[in-house]
Amino acid sequence: MTTNIKYTFKDFASDQDVRWCPGCDDYVILRSIQKALPEIGRKKEDIVFISGIGCSSRFPYYMDNYGIHGIHGRAAAIATGTKLANPDLSVWVASGDGDAMAIGGNHFIHAIRRNINLNYILFNNEIYGLTKGQFSPTSLLGQKTKSSPYGNVQAPFNPGELAIGAHAKFFARAAGNDAKLQTKLYIEADKHKGFALVEILQNCVIFNDGAYKDITDKSVKDDAQLVVEHGKPMIFGKNKDKGLILDGMKLKPVTIGENGITEADILVHDAKEPDPTLHLALINMKAPVVMGVIRAVEDSTLEDREAEADRIARETNKIQSFEELLFSGQTYEVD
Repeated sequence: MTTNIKYTFKDFASDQDVRWCPGCDDYVILRSIQKALPEIGRKKEDIVFISGIGCSSRFPYYMDNYGIHGIHGRAAAIATGTKLANPDLSVWVASGDGDAMAIGGNHFIHAIRRNINLNYILFNNEIYGLTKGQFSPTSLLGQKTKSSPYGNVQAPFNPGELAIGAHAKFFARAAGNDAKLQTKLYIEADKHKGFALVEILQNCVIFNDGAYKDITDKSVKDDAQLVVEHGKPMIFGKNKDKGLILDGMKLKPVTIGENGITEADILVHDAKEPDPTLHLALINMKAPVVMGVIRAVEDSTLEDREAEADRIARETNKIQSFEELLFSGQTYEVD
């Protein structure tokens, strides 16, 4: 429920010492969400953060609102139950690439498929951090880790691609050191009715330092990243002179002013297009890497469909209570 109370980010900071490694992007993610929540305008008691196991899963301790520190890979399942039990809550999940897509992969894809109305922050550092540096489902081929000293031989997931395959309706992405964009994306995620996945390309300074430096370093980020906005041309670059066009069936980066290319030739981003083809192409781009809200399509949620099924059952069978529903239709007794 909305509130007239004017919160600040300090109102969402707990009294616990934040115990992440110095320089970790998790600090940026924490402060960004603490800045976003006052803008969302929800009562503190109506917000709950749920996590599994991992560095990211310490999140509930550092937030001054309700929270559940669950077990490995089960955050999405716990969040689903929490939301169905109390649909009025603003439910958030903090999860890492291992927690979400390895042991928790089944819960992750089905929470997306069901389109339950919750917000999922995926901390993607391409490594297991808390358990000291094993390869994860997003670790790159050839990546040397504690559990792959001669190079990882397992192809990585692209979280956005996986989400689209599970029929995601909302997908956004930001760099772990981009606090301003993160705050904006968290606000947009909360506005979206349905499962909202926000992937954060998060640097692990101990076990995978510099994983994203080619796109997040200040000296290259303007040319290496494209931040999309719905209804606006997909233009990027330090001088705002680059953009995307369609070349056959593929997206192609071009320079405005070269080869007759004008700003009118640049594709306009449509995050609300139900067909995910172009969204998937944006998700898979390597140069530039696409950030911002890539997909935001309205559709019925699990809660909507559950409520409608309940209504039909009650009207059809003249049922007024759960007990009546339980013992309606064909039943039998075992002596």
